[in-house]
Amino acid sequence: MIFEEEQRFTQWWLWVILISVGILPIVGVYKQVLLGEPFGNNPMSNTGLIIFMVCMLLFVGLFRLMKLKTVINKNGIEISFSPFLKRAFKWEEVTSYEIVNYGFVGGWGIRLGTTYGTVYNVKGNKGLALQLKNGKKYLIGTQKEHELKRLIDKMPFTNEL
Repeated sequence: MIFEEEQRFTQWWLWVILISVGILPIVGVYKQVLLGEPFGNNPMSNTGLIIFMVCMLLFVGLFRLMKLKTVINKNGIEISFSPFLKRAFKWEEVTSYEIVNYGFVGGWGIRLGTTYGTVYNVKGNKGLALQLKNGKKYLIGTQKEHELKRLIDKMPFTNEL
């Protein structure tokens, strides 16, 4: 039995915002550096504007690179929230697990200190909630809720390990 899912930030409205944020400094550099017209009422230096543009383009590029990959097999659960972290949970560490509708946990990405513990998600509001023997809790977002539920229901152990 294996479950594999890879999720990315594909929300159209998010990309409209990110592309808009990325285009603004490009327009500023074009207007101020290339055309010689000040950009805004209190313009930055040309160097500052170029540095700002590069930072904003890197920020937008980061969203393009980010992905949440989940793999579940007989050994446990592995997640990778690229390019930030990789994490593995062995079944021996897990005391309980459940697919939940977690609602809104303050946004997407990596969320700390929620009622579900640490949350890893990129969209939606469904996920696999884990409780570990050490008391820590985690929630891994999914877009394949039904497939994940079928897999977990077939696991050779009960919900209370």
